[in-house]
Amino acid sequence: MRTKMAITICIVDDDAGIRESIADYLNGAPGFKCLGAFETGEEALKAIPALNPAVVLMDINLPGMTGTQCVKKLKEKVPKLQCMMLTVYENSDRIFAALSAGACGYLLKSTPPERLLEAIQDMTNGGSPMSSHIARKVVQAFQPSARNSNLIEQLSAREQQVLDLLAEGFSYKQIAAELDLSMGTIRTYIRSMYEKLHVNSRTEAVVKYLDASAMNPRVRA
Repeated sequence: MRTKMAITICIVDDDAGIRESIADYLNGAPGFKCLGAFETGEEALKAIPALNPAVVLMDINLPGMTGTQCVKKLKEKVPKLQCMMLTVYENSDRIFAALSAGACGYLLKSTPPERLLEAIQDMTNGGSPMSSHIARKVVQAFQPSARNSNLIEQLSAREQQVLDLLAEGFSYKQIAAELDLSMGTIRTYIRSMYEKLHVNSRTEAVVKYLDASAMNPRVRA
C-alpha cells in the first residue's frame, strides 16, 4: 500500500514556548511534519525556500521584519507556498494587510489544536481557513463595488503607490523610506487620499482599495 505523504510545515514565531509546543504537536500528529521553527522573519526568509514546506504558520508581531512582510517576500520566492497567519491580532488593519500580502488563512492562537490541524489540511486542499468572526469581517468587506473602483481611479499614481504599501502593511515611516519621501509628504498624500475616498481611517482606505481590486484588477496592475 502506498504511504500517504505527510503535510510539511514551518513555524515562524518569536515565542520559543509557542514554537516548540506547536512543533511537538504537529510532529506527534499522523500525517503532519514540522520541518523547522524560526524566531524571526529574516531567519525564515533565508531557510524556508530551501526547506520547501507545503505550509507556513506565521505570527504577525515579530522582531524586525513583520510577519506580513515576511509572507509577501516568501510568496515572491515560493509562489505556491501556503501561508497561514497564526496570531493574537484580530483587528481589520492586520487581517487585510496579511491577506493582501498573500496569506491564505488567518487563525487566532486561541484556536484549539485539533482545529489547527483541520485548517492546515483544508488549506492544502485549496481552502482559506479563518476564525469564524474574522471570516465574517472579510465577507462584509469584500462586497465588490463599481463605485469604489471609480474612486480609486481618481487617485494620482503616487497616491496609489502609497495606498498599495498601506495595503501591504507598511507603516507611514516605512512608506516614506520605501518611496524616498519625507513623513510630511506622506501625510499630505494620506490626507488627500482620505478626502478622495471619503474615508477617515487606514482600514477604510485599504478595504476600499482591496474591494476595487476585486472589481477591477487593473487598479493594482
